Amino acid sequence: MPETLRVELGARSYDIIVGGQLLAHAGEYIAPRLKSRHVIIISDETVAKLYLHRLTSALEEKNIGCRPVIVAPGERTKSLEAFSGLMETLLEQKPDREATLIALGGGVVGDLAGFAASVLLRGVDFIQMPTTLLSQVDSSVGGKTGINSRFGKNLIGSFHQPILVLSDVSALATLPKREWLAGYAEMLKYGLISDAGFFAWLEKNAGAMLAGDAKLLTYAIVRSCAAKAAIIAEDEREGGVRALLNFGHTFAHAFEAETGYSDTLLHGEAVAIGIILAFRLSVALGLCPEADLKRILSHYEATRLPASPLSIRPKWNIDALMEHFTRDKKTKDGKFTFILTRGIGKAFIAENIEKDFIRAWLS
Repeated sequence: MPETLRVELGARSYDIIVGGQLLAHAGEYIAPRLKSRHVIIISDETVAKLYLHRLTSALEEKNIGCRPVIVAPGERTKSLEAFSGLMETLLEQKPDREATLIALGGGVVGDLAGFAASVLLRGVDFIQMPTTLLSQVDSSVGGKTGINSRFGKNLIGSFHQPILVLSDVSALATLPKREWLAGYAEMLKYGLISDAGFFAWLEKNAGAMLAGDAKLLTYAIVRSCAAKAAIIAEDEREGGVRALLNFGHTFAHAFEAETGYSDTLLHGEAVAIGIILAFRLSVALGLCPEADLKRILSHYEATRLPASPLSIRPKWNIDALMEHFTRDKKTKDGKFTFILTRGIGKAFIAENIEKDFIRAWLS
């Protein structure tokens, strides 16, 4: 049986449903939430080949009309140019304000479709149907939508909550190993932010889970989503505690920008490296026991997560990285804000970190 979590946001509350074979029964979950009997499905070429027919068949069984819009796969689809083309295509469909968009795919499709829903006709409903581990545990939940600029990642966007998140864990069976690990980094993040018990659980169970144990996987996805839902309910628009969810992301976004948002470095891989750098910086500042860093590095070695930016590129442009940090949304009054830690499960928001210190530390 699928498990259901509730994201409590008053009038914008919605359910996260996690389980196996949900695509085949999608119409049962989606139909009661629609304002009209028509939806527009946004997916990418890779996912559409695998799952679009299954979804449209399930919706048609409930007399829901479907119009698919297919985009190119990859992070570069989250550009202003690609977004402009998507909006023109959507408007060609002549939607009204009762339209619902369905995002069928990973984080790129979810971010793109969510942002489109937030501005199409000044805002229409959308449903997240994430098909990667990363999107199931992170990007599909919370209402952050957006696209990239040459100045940085997700700098153009909005907060727009979905009306439903439907996570079919069966869809993860087609993921390559690299995508599994990229998603696992975001899952691991929840234990490292505020739940040392979950990190210990992952140390014990990650091997079997990443090998495909469905029961362990469902448990870990639900626990990750529950952690994120609790934070979002407290701070929907990142005025405070929600910033903790960006643990490792200031570094990650800079590395992604420098590699051109390409397959050279997946988002989850960048986050994995960013988390280690956040721990290393915390140790360097005397905030975190070095033993905790060593424990995490041992887990990285066991799961084969990337731990160093030098594994991606032997040399980085420090000036360019510093410029990306400056453009980070958490930067205030010319000083950096990082999510740092006092140990496993003890992340906190560290403000007013001097640029000169970071430059020297990175060099």
